[in-house]
Amino acid sequence: MEIAFDYRGDVTLELVSGETVRGYIFNRNSAASPPALQIFPIGQPSSRVIPYADVMAITFTGEDTASGKSWETWVQKKESERKAEAEQIKAEAQARGHL
Repeated sequence: MEIAFDYRGDVTLELVSGETVRGYIFNRNSAASPPALQIFPIGQPSSRVIPYADVMAITFTGEDTASGKSWETWVQKKESERKAEAEQIKAEAQARGHL
């Protein structure tokens, strides 16, 4: 359950009842009585609570939205944003005659 919760993509749950639920797990509580997870099922208007005991299998069916992303990529993006902001501030100062 923890791996499925940490996964940042859709999963497919096969329930003991034979039902299949596909969606994004956004919360879980292993200390609850009974332990349960919360999922946003695809195509449903609201979330659903499913007890751990009802889950027979979990398949990682959606793309992990963080796949291939890294700290270095984030740093590069932020540096690029900072440079663009500095250029914008410089251009505005020049337009006002301050530079």
